[in-house]
Amino acid sequence: MAMLKRLAAWLSDLRLAIVLLLLIALSSAVGTAIPQGDPPVSYIDAYATSPWLGLLHGEEVLRLQLDHVYSSGWFLALLAWLGLALILCSWRRQWPALVAARRWIDYRTTRQLSKLAIAESQACPDPSQGLTQLETVLRASGWEVQRKSQRLAARRGAIGRVGPLLVHTGLVLLMLGAAWGALAGNRLERFLAPGRSLDLLDRDGSSQLTITLDRFAIDRDPAGRTEQFRSALKLQGPNQSLDVEISVNHPLRHRGITIYQADWSLATISLQIGRSPVLELPLQTYPELGDQIWGLVLPTRPDGTEPVFLSLDSEQGPATVFDADGQQIARLQPGGPAAEVKGLPMRVDSVLPASGLLLKRDPGVPLVYLGFAVLLVGGGLSLVATRQLWAIATDGTLSVGGLCNRNLAAFANELPQLVQQVVAASADPGQRHQQG
Repeated sequence: MAMLKRLAAWLSDLRLAIVLLLLIALSSAVGTAIPQGDPPVSYIDAYATSPWLGLLHGEEVLRLQLDHVYSSGWFLALLAWLGLALILCSWRRQWPALVAARRWIDYRTTRQLSKLAIAESQACPDPSQGLTQLETVLRASGWEVQRKSQRLAARRGAIGRVGPLLVHTGLVLLMLGAAWGALAGNRLERFLAPGRSLDLLDRDGSSQLTITLDRFAIDRDPAGRTEQFRSALKLQGPNQSLDVEISVNHPLRHRGITIYQADWSLATISLQIGRSPVLELPLQTYPELGDQIWGLVLPTRPDGTEPVFLSLDSEQGPATVFDADGQQIARLQPGGPAAEVKGLPMRVDSVLPASGLLLKRDPGVPLVYLGFAVLLVGGGLSLVATRQLWAIATDGTLSVGGLCNRNLAAFANELPQLVQQVVAASADPGQRHQQG
């Protein structure tokens, strides 16, 4: 039993909680710095020649579960450890403090009052009347008063003791919601071209929701820089249909699913070569050429020889054409005139952009929101000072003592003024008549 008490005392130690919070914050920073949820081969390739922070290659990143920090076993263990520490702290300290604040303590002698943090004694011609006057003043100021013969006890702000309990409860709810979301949540990233659809299936394999991209627009500034992406979506499910627009920082939350406007890409290019019909050809990314470079390799002869490479960096064009030696041979503006490429007229009719959608299902979100709400309420209540006051009337003396858990200096200045006011009022017959 003694060992369990020592273990509980160690687990609920404030210094340990601070260390755990620092470790969780550091782990979250690592999860922000390292891309999360990518295929394992991407980490091996990314950190093959330049290790992360000069220390970790891709294999070490995968071994330490840094590719999925927030759902890793060690991160969830840190959250569980911190949650246990908060629960034990609430049980061993905050709950007894609340119970003590709600319990009336009866001090019977002036010697007991003199041992309190704040104590004051004043000569009073009529101590009984002074005690009655003190009770009246305290009740008018919102104090709870328990009056007994020749003494009283009063308290105010006992609800402030609930604040730390609510703060701990809110933090535990936050961690439960985060852990639940990391373990049971789903994440899906897809690029959709206008007119294309994405089906979300339930566990039985039937369609739960169909997401169709009606329109996708990219807002640009006069210099051509991207400012905003907008997607007009149509959601269809059993007995429901919804038309909505999403953009960056303005996601859609629908039946437990959050749809974010995450990125954009180029889907297809429509070309006319010679007298051919307009051909819609898919584009692909070329990371080795740049972050946002799309293109395709196109043969110019029926036998597949003399290929050219078309590249674009936006849906506005132009499409730059290179030969097999990497020499630029033409620039084609979407919707513009044709240009000769390898002896053939080539024209770009249009370029179709694609919307990058990020879909998240996080069952822990309600718990996270509830945890934030409880945390805010608890933080506000924690600012309320809990004050306790006792007074004893003896022969010719009114003795008052008090305790306060917050801003003790202000209470120490306020209490003597209160006693002097009460003594002066009890000594004034007119004031006694007015109070009666």
